[in-house]
Amino acid sequence: MWKNYFLAESLEDAINALDKWGESARIIAGGTDLILEIERGVRKGITTIVDITKIPGMDDISEDRDGVIHIGPLVTHNHVVASPLIREKAFALLQACWEVGSPQIRNRGTIAGNLVTASPANDTISPLMAFNAKLSLRSKRGERIVPLADFYTGVRKTVMEPDEIVTDICFDAPNPDQHSFFIKTALRRAQAISVINISVLLEISEGLIRKAQVTLGAAAPTIIHAQDAEDYLVGKHLDNAVVAQAAAMIEQAARTISDIRGSADYRDYMMGVIAKRALLAIRDGVEKDQIPKDPILLMGSGAHVRASKIPWTGEEIHTWINGKEFHFKTGFDKTLLHLIRDEAGLTGTKEGCGEGECGACTVFLDGRAVMSCLVPAPRAHGAEIVTIEGLSADEALHPVQDAFIEHGAVQCGFCTPGFVMSAVKLLEERQTPSQAEIRQAITGNLCRCTGYYKIIDAIESASRLQSPLDRD
Repeated sequence: MWKNYFLAESLEDAINALDKWGESARIIAGGTDLILEIERGVRKGITTIVDITKIPGMDDISEDRDGVIHIGPLVTHNHVVASPLIREKAFALLQACWEVGSPQIRNRGTIAGNLVTASPANDTISPLMAFNAKLSLRSKRGERIVPLADFYTGVRKTVMEPDEIVTDICFDAPNPDQHSFFIKTALRRAQAISVINISVLLEISEGLIRKAQVTLGAAAPTIIHAQDAEDYLVGKHLDNAVVAQAAAMIEQAARTISDIRGSADYRDYMMGVIAKRALLAIRDGVEKDQIPKDPILLMGSGAHVRASKIPWTGEEIHTWINGKEFHFKTGFDKTLLHLIRDEAGLTGTKEGCGEGECGACTVFLDGRAVMSCLVPAPRAHGAEIVTIEGLSADEALHPVQDAFIEHGAVQCGFCTPGFVMSAVKLLEERQTPSQAEIRQAITGNLCRCTGYYKIIDAIESASRLQSPLDRD
């Protein structure tokens, strides 16, 4: 898929690589979009991948002394979901990240990547637009700050130059009187792109709206500000009549399009519906009840990450799979899935869809559950990987595997490795998960034999089978 793969060890390394290879190079962080775009020919002429995932200090979320929130270029959607700062001050962004893909996708996909891909349906754009976010873009020519409102020129089109890299996303931290809410409609409950979405930011003091920001996603080639509705809301009490009128104005502002996911008429109608829901959630103070306070992440503790740093020479992929050391001299242009199957000969990990939809290829990468079909093989360099074969100890099956057998939760068996991997990572986070938490943990895994009830029963049973030693 690519000819050259460069694993940057510093920001300067990445900037120099972009300067050297120009338009034929692309930055990769999560890769959940880029891998598919290269495979499908959406991004043509890409011969060099510049991987920034090993650069330290780029996955931080912080608030500076001036009250500005900063999000690093390696911050993933799950980093945001787990952030107390974002939950407290920028809840709409947390909601949007929670709606992205599945736990495995959220463990790899980055906020910066979601913005740069530039699809108007990408969930994080509308809340960050409502927060008046800015991007820091850096190249060898220097640094420039671009308001997100000026960043997009069309569908998948931005003002970003080929030699630039996003180094920071920032916005003023909302004050305690400001409340935000994100909501979308989609064709299914998980792993679904927005048919329409909306972000609302209201500043309410003494019962009156002092400031309003309403941004609409997936309605037009770029994000829309519902300016008339924003102006109307200022100075109003958020009573039922005001909510109804504002929702009607937001619906009128949408200027929707028709595509494979929905007609313009449907989008118009649903924009009014979700606008009303967002306004009522803020008014009634229930906006933060929408997301669990301790959400399922499948991120693990990070205890499996090796401390040793192995320099990248481009001559081999030096990695550990299931505790065994590997030195791969081939497979550089493959995905991690095919490195594991073809080069390591571990065929327990399956390829179902090949595009991050089914979860059959789930593995642990440095302790996190990920879709291996969306990870470039060289990312394995210096990493710790666990596959389904690595769960057994001393020829004894893992409690989750035992439970799947006991409950007949295997059906045809093709999806089973992915479900087992997700369940094992879930039980690292929750000793006794609820059914709702189990269902959330497996949203990234599809069973075409419709066997979900037995799978859920098996995971519940496994949580009881685990000994305290197993859980440590």
